[in-house]
Amino acid sequence: MGKNKLILISILILLVTTFFLFKIFKPNEIEIVSDSKVQTEEVYSSNIIKNVNYSSIDARGNEYIIYAEQGEIDYNNTNTVYLTNVDALIKLTNSNQIIIYSDYGKYNTDNFDTIFSKNVLIKYLENEIKGDYLDFSINRNSMIISKNVTYTNTNNILKADVVEIDIDTKDTKISMFSNEEKVNIKSKD
Repeated sequence: MGKNKLILISILILLVTTFFLFKIFKPNEIEIVSDSKVQTEEVYSSNIIKNVNYSSIDARGNEYIIYAEQGEIDYNNTNTVYLTNVDALIKLTNSNQIIIYSDYGKYNTDNFDTIFSKNVLIKYLENEIKGDYLDFSINRNSMIISKNVTYTNTNNILKADVVEIDIDTKDTKISMFSNEEKVNIKSKD
């Protein structure tokens, strides 16, 4: 019995010592003071991907391929990807390819629609269209280029506010925002 009493007393001493150590060396308490002038910041969550590549084919067999140096998935809307340094290739079944370049893009992974912005350049055959904003929609089957639009081909240079192109038929509408302004067309000769 002597051995059991010794073990019991040792355990009891260890527990009492531990209790007093925690009591004596307790962590400092921190007083939290609230200040009504403190501003809260909106938290933005995202996921960044390098060397992004999206590819899709529509019901008509047209292929849409988008490359970007960087993509940022919006956590609040995971179907939206913000792109940087964007190149896009549109391979049409009934026509030649369309190439698009821009500094930025906003790609919808659900419907494949893409907004291209800043330094937008569209190349199709001998045609080049430059602008600041391009709304490309597979659902609408259209490209709407706006803001500082310059349309250049082998013969002419055209300046307008908006150029709308039907992707299938290639029908093109060129217009100005104001009815009082006119589309400016100059011959290259």
